[in-house]
Amino acid sequence: MVTTTASSASHHLSPAFPGRAPWGTAGKLRAWQQGAMEKYIQTQPRDFLAVATPGAGKTTFALTLASWLLHHHVVQQVTVVAPTEHLKKQWAEAAARIGIKLDPEYSAGPLGKEYDGVAVTYAGVGVRPMLHRNRVEQRKTLVILDEIHHAGDSKSWGEACLEAFEPATRRLALTGTPFRSDTNPIPFVVYEEGDDGIRRSSADYTYGYGSALADGVVRPVIFMSYSGNMRWRTKAGDEIEARLGEPMTKDAVSQAWRTALDPRGEWMPAVLRAADQRLTEVRKAIPDAGALVIAADQESARAYAKLIREITGHRATLVLSDDTGASKNIDEFSGSTDRWMVAVRMVSEGVDVPRLAVGVYATTISTPLFFAQAVGRFVRSRRRGETASVFLPTIPDLLGFANEMERERDHVLDKPKKEGEEDPYAESEKEMEEANREQDEDTGEQDMLPFEALESDAVFDRVMYNGAEFGMQAHPGSEEEQDYLGIPGLLEPDQVQLLLQKRQARQIAHSRRKPDTEADLLELPAERRPVVSHKEMMELRKKLNNLVGAYVHQSGKPHGVIHTELRRVCGGPPSAEATAGQLRQRIEKVQEWATRMR
Repeated sequence: MVTTTASSASHHLSPAFPGRAPWGTAGKLRAWQQGAMEKYIQTQPRDFLAVATPGAGKTTFALTLASWLLHHHVVQQVTVVAPTEHLKKQWAEAAARIGIKLDPEYSAGPLGKEYDGVAVTYAGVGVRPMLHRNRVEQRKTLVILDEIHHAGDSKSWGEACLEAFEPATRRLALTGTPFRSDTNPIPFVVYEEGDDGIRRSSADYTYGYGSALADGVVRPVIFMSYSGNMRWRTKAGDEIEARLGEPMTKDAVSQAWRTALDPRGEWMPAVLRAADQRLTEVRKAIPDAGALVIAADQESARAYAKLIREITGHRATLVLSDDTGASKNIDEFSGSTDRWMVAVRMVSEGVDVPRLAVGVYATTISTPLFFAQAVGRFVRSRRRGETASVFLPTIPDLLGFANEMERERDHVLDKPKKEGEEDPYAESEKEMEEANREQDEDTGEQDMLPFEALESDAVFDRVMYNGAEFGMQAHPGSEEEQDYLGIPGLLEPDQVQLLLQKRQARQIAHSRRKPDTEADLLELPAERRPVVSHKEMMELRKKLNNLVGAYVHQSGKPHGVIHTELRRVCGGPPSAEATAGQLRQRIEKVQEWATRMR
């Protein structure tokens, strides 16, 4: 039995304790943790929901509270429920450091006398809810539900948690993202109806990213967005060319996005190369800084790891599923100074590696929950001034999430739907279902995709920080791109803003000094770009693609070869970035070639 008070328990926490800030706070709780403790002790509720941004130190708060409840004999044992096997073990290790012994391998039968409780997964509770109900009925129990939104992942998990922990003496629910894309109610969470008649989750204590950033508890995040020209073939055999970030249909956005993430194209190698350059810059101030690629599936993850080996000359740690080997790989990477790790889907939520400072978002999951959890892997701060950098494709949803990092969300239980209106959450629900699959094996779905990725390239698009955007488009490897990749890795938040403003001013001044005939179109300020309607540009691109398609049959050459030849002869960037004049010039050239062959 642990015999420490709330204040003395915190003095047993080492500076390395998960969530601790090493600068001057070892030996005391952070202000938000102390505030949450005081509110809990004052109200003594049976259920308590604490919402704290990823990296803020939810584990420290929960274990300090557990120690207080054990010491005051409010409870006799602790049960921690975590989303993954890896997190379950992390909880047991963290608890052991302040004298609470949790068994992470518990499966059945009586618990050893040396233990104060168990650490299990939501999936484990789902399999044997009565086993855990019997335990909480026998002794007064505190149940800590880590990332409780996972209890809503499936109806069976939610029902199992209700059945298993309904008799618990105390329940502490924790989450960094108290929102879901579906309307599955989360067990033990209070929902309150607003003036609009919609029920939303109600937290007992909230500590958002904005507050944590102001307190220096988390790192500021610099988002590096990359656009580029994508070309793919639909199931009907039509070839489509578009640029990431351009207005297009939902299906086209999805297919352009998948084309960008195809490891056989040029977009992913260019972005990985840029991210590795950024990592090199960050490591000048943070020598052990690491980088993580969040991939969509095993096949892509392996391909990205191969690309990283080719780009850097070093092997990337590969985390493919939540098994014993994966947990070991994460631990080894965490304790090393290796540069890169590649993880699949929701494995990213179990990746608690404080030295991660650079990320590449290489999955097509576009829910706010997944995005927040993914970015949460990079925000844990270890010393003042550390920054995080996350590389994104220019996808409207992702840019929206990046610009709303400080927005606090609640779980909405009711979604208003106007008569005849499509359900705007249907796609998000489908994506969440995909993201939360326990298995990440090759399902064969790749063979059924309604398109074929043909060609892609990358263009540095913009930098987003603190809700503002900086920079103008530039080619990979250009002086302009290097200016942003070279931002120091150790800066205070206000310094980041100031430096980005200076970089942008320098880029604009540089482009203005160039004669129009020499300037790269991408680097031209908006006021010097030719004004052509979006519709006209789409028509010109469509006409060029149709003519190239016809010439394919005449010449027997692939589409990519013909487009490359047109760019070589006529000059200019890929079609998606070309001016109307450049497109017309290529149309004339391919017509000329076709006429000669007749």
